[in-house]
Amino acid sequence: MRIPFIPRRPAPVEAKSLAAPDSELLALFGAVPGSAVISPATALAIPAVAAAVLVISEAVATLDVRVMRIDGADEVEDLTHPAASLLRDSANDWTSGFEMIRDITSEALTRDAGGLAWVNRVDGKPAEIIHYDAGTIGVSYERTGEPTYRLNGEVLNPNDIIHVRGAFTRCPLSLAASAIGVAGEMSGHASKLFANGARPSGVIEMPKNIGDEGLKRMKAGWQAAHGGGANSGQTAILWDGATFRPLTFSSVDAQFLETWKFQILEIARAFRVPPSMLFDLDRATWSNSEQMGKEFLTYCLEPWLRSLEGALRRALFTPEERKQYRIVFDRDDLTRADLGARATAYSSLIASRVLNPNEARRWEGLPAYAEGNAFTNPNITTPASSPAKPGAQT
Repeated sequence: MRIPFIPRRPAPVEAKSLAAPDSELLALFGAVPGSAVISPATALAIPAVAAAVLVISEAVATLDVRVMRIDGADEVEDLTHPAASLLRDSANDWTSGFEMIRDITSEALTRDAGGLAWVNRVDGKPAEIIHYDAGTIGVSYERTGEPTYRLNGEVLNPNDIIHVRGAFTRCPLSLAASAIGVAGEMSGHASKLFANGARPSGVIEMPKNIGDEGLKRMKAGWQAAHGGGANSGQTAILWDGATFRPLTFSSVDAQFLETWKFQILEIARAFRVPPSMLFDLDRATWSNSEQMGKEFLTYCLEPWLRSLEGALRRALFTPEERKQYRIVFDRDDLTRADLGARATAYSSLIASRVLNPNEARRWEGLPAYAEGNAFTNPNITTPASSPAKPGAQT
């Protein structure tokens, strides 16, 4: 069944409001230190920040999302509900479910307003999910925390809005603005340092005064011969008794790289991402990498998954449906061990009659077989021998 066309107005230009000023407006009027404000575009230009946002948002979006329905004492997946196709297939005609969840999560990580999307309903059922550009859907709050959503100046039904926010009403990027700003300054300093060989390796000392004009000519000739990375390492020629005195590195120079690495740790703390996932492998070992992966799921991803599950359930189901349906992200993909470890665990669980073979096969995405529902120990149970056919030799 085709969804009826619903005309949409063009998205308005984002306007900054003094009623609820964001961090950029506060910095403009001097309400907060400028060093504590950084825009999402500037922050994402820092590789550690981009890696942290991507590893969280893409890890969330890669998980299998399911619409679960209560069926008596059990829960079963319901593929017939309209929300199932929006989350698993396409959120709309131009956005996949993966892209929609990824973009909402990344927006919640980088903007104080959080990740926002609008659910378009047809005949009371969700027909598409639209994630507008950041700032298109405006939100304001009462003292009770009740939000009011506006699109093109019109108030929207809050039950049609998917809204995911960070803790403290601030996103991790804003909470770590100072650390991110320092990392950006150090990155810019390093870029300038190596762009033209900016840091001098030494000085030229002249035994006599050569005048301003001679100094200009000597500087121009030296830059032409040795300036830039392409001329690095060429033989220097001095004249009129000039000598070259090399400069030694100071303690500040020696600690530059250490300070830069520390800012990566600060960014990892702000997003609660293990440093090894930002490719800082100084302290990563075979033994602690697995533990850091578990902590990433428990302390970083789990709060965002719970927030997404609640926001999707509130916006995609009616109040009556919420009593029967819920949204679930399958965490097994992140906790799944290697094939050898899984085979050992399945064998132990089946032998102890905790699982039957078909249940284990279902976890691996394999089809069931006829005798697989029996709780037997294959290590001590032998299959019953079939009766011999008449005339067959034994």
